[in-house]
Amino acid sequence: MKLSVPLPQPNHFLTSSLQQWKRLPGGIPPARPGHHLDRDRRASNVGPITAALSLVDSPSSFPLYQPPPAQESLSELEPADPDFYKIGYVRSMRAYGIEFKEGPDGFGVYASKDVEPLRRARVIMEIPLELMLTIRQKPPWMFFPDIVPIGHPIFDIINSTDPETDWDLRMACLLLYAFDKQDNFWQLYGDFLPGADECTSLLLATEGDLLELQDPTLATTMKQQQRRALDFWEKHWHNGAPLKIKRLARDPERLTWAVSVAQSRSIGMQIRIGALVQDSNMLIPYADMLNHSFEPTCFLHWRFKDRMLEVMINAGQRIRKGDEMTINYLGSQKNNMFMQRYGFSSPVNPWDAIEFSGNACIHLDSFLSVFDIAGLPDEYYHKSPEHLANVGGTFVDGAVLAAARALPTWSDRDLPAVPSVERKAAKELQEECQRMLAQFPTTLEQDQEILDSTPQSRTSEAAIKYRLHRKLYIQKVIRALDMYQELLLF
Repeated sequence: MKLSVPLPQPNHFLTSSLQQWKRLPGGIPPARPGHHLDRDRRASNVGPITAALSLVDSPSSFPLYQPPPAQESLSELEPADPDFYKIGYVRSMRAYGIEFKEGPDGFGVYASKDVEPLRRARVIMEIPLELMLTIRQKPPWMFFPDIVPIGHPIFDIINSTDPETDWDLRMACLLLYAFDKQDNFWQLYGDFLPGADECTSLLLATEGDLLELQDPTLATTMKQQQRRALDFWEKHWHNGAPLKIKRLARDPERLTWAVSVAQSRSIGMQIRIGALVQDSNMLIPYADMLNHSFEPTCFLHWRFKDRMLEVMINAGQRIRKGDEMTINYLGSQKNNMFMQRYGFSSPVNPWDAIEFSGNACIHLDSFLSVFDIAGLPDEYYHKSPEHLANVGGTFVDGAVLAAARALPTWSDRDLPAVPSVERKAAKELQEECQRMLAQFPTTLEQDQEILDSTPQSRTSEAAIKYRLHRKLYIQKVIRALDMYQELLLF
């Protein structure tokens, strides 16, 4: 049965965006040119939204909602376009104590005030189900809200996908259909998604960009993913396809872009709707602007009683005004997986790894004690991450945690480490790391020079950063082993 959600009246307002309204002299300014939608079609489909917003823009209609005096922002980032807020809060999206800002790497979510640590998590965003695009992870396919009408050929395409592996293709089909559906929220929100030239997804990378990775295994994997998307387009967007299908993706690049958005911006989550509990893939507007961190400040929670996705600050988390709000995308995955799914990597990924081939091993407990690391391997943490006088201040970070997991080690609590043997093993591991660095076609310094001096496409830049971060990680392992030899048993 098709789920019909009535459009609520504009009675909820995004508190963090009130400053932005003051910039509006009245009415709705022209939306900025969309990256993915035909401008004329978009303009013809915002009639109901425009009518609703006319009430918001009239000071006499709602005198209590007059914005406070504008305050100057010290941030170098640009505040989001007012339309970015409007399309959401007219449809009951709410946010508290945050603001969206656009920087060189796209949108991000930032705290608009200080938040003192509390014993309970607190809500900063509420996004209703009606704004999302969701599809059940296993057949029978179910959509909430159910925007696909019975008999539409897009359902046949979704139904032809492999239930185990093709979740991203299904989400891409649903996203393209939402762009084409009259008066759908995503026709407006699509203006704020990154265009094909702004995405770092390796699905959109050229063969030359993939060579920049200096990782043949990852490059081969991405070529297979690109071929998979192209085969899917050729199978369903052929000359005999109905016009209502053809116009969704007139060329393979359009479908590939939609798949890249599905991979990089959707989440898998268990939701409850009434008595039905199901695992779903979801595209969640506004929450998809949260960037990744290995030490996130926020997490996502499904509130089943009113079908709302909550973004919540971690309990005990201190937030300062201007801090970026983040979540953890994948958890314990190496950089190659982050590159494959999202198109970015990190030099402080605590789960990255080096494959050593020698027989040298260092004493695990001694290494951990030198860098003040505690916990089990899957839960390593720094006991004093900010001030470690014995290892040079802030040297310890995620890369050192990764080294603690990746270095070949031995452990026997009844048998102490012998310093001379430990130093010999550490030197052998350093030599192997040096050989790894020598195998790369470019040095770390050359990579940095390329990034600083030569303009790159987004995908090429991401690929160069990936190999740079790999070298930085190996170099930090070498430095950590230097410190280990210096501080061992002293």
